[in-house]
Amino acid sequence: MNTNKKKLVLGISGATGVFAAGLLVEKSPWPVWLVATRWGRAVFEHECGSYESLARRVDRVFENDDLFSPIASGSVPTVGMVILPCSANTLGQIASGVGDTLLTRAAHCHLKERRPLVLGLRETPLTFIDLKNATRVSAAGGVIMPISPPYYMTAEKDPSQVTLSELLSAYVDRILAMLGQPAEQTWEDVR
Repeated sequence: MNTNKKKLVLGISGATGVFAAGLLVEKSPWPVWLVATRWGRAVFEHECGSYESLARRVDRVFENDDLFSPIASGSVPTVGMVILPCSANTLGQIASGVGDTLLTRAAHCHLKERRPLVLGLRETPLTFIDLKNATRVSAAGGVIMPISPPYYMTAEKDPSQVTLSELLSAYVDRILAMLGQPAEQTWEDVR
């Protein structure tokens, strides 16, 4: 385990699109600490296979009920936290200041310490309540980044040949850029 570098905290909640979380682990230049809700694990297994296959690829895994974990404290520095995917339920808990699980407590710590918190919201359509919750998290310093790939990154490619992996990889590059890791390609490269 690498103890010299700041860590990237990855949270997984119970929403679809969890394939992007695996790409984030693969592309992260920082060691990744992982926490998943019960439904996050279930969705991962439904969409991607064994959750253990993801857990083996990260630096450290925490149980969602472990409020003694290092990421439950704002005193432990990180490069940021990404919840990918972030369900509307998790968004609502964070917006309301509910920190009764490790996932929501770690998110709260990132907001209070003014560290990056990126929520890969996966819900559509959004209700008025979801929009208000997103506004509250954004006003508190979080970044709401719905799982919406930058389609322009596949410019001049035959749409029938573009893979889900390519689209989500470009989306993950945008997340990493939000945390300070320059993207391999930007709009400037493909325009």
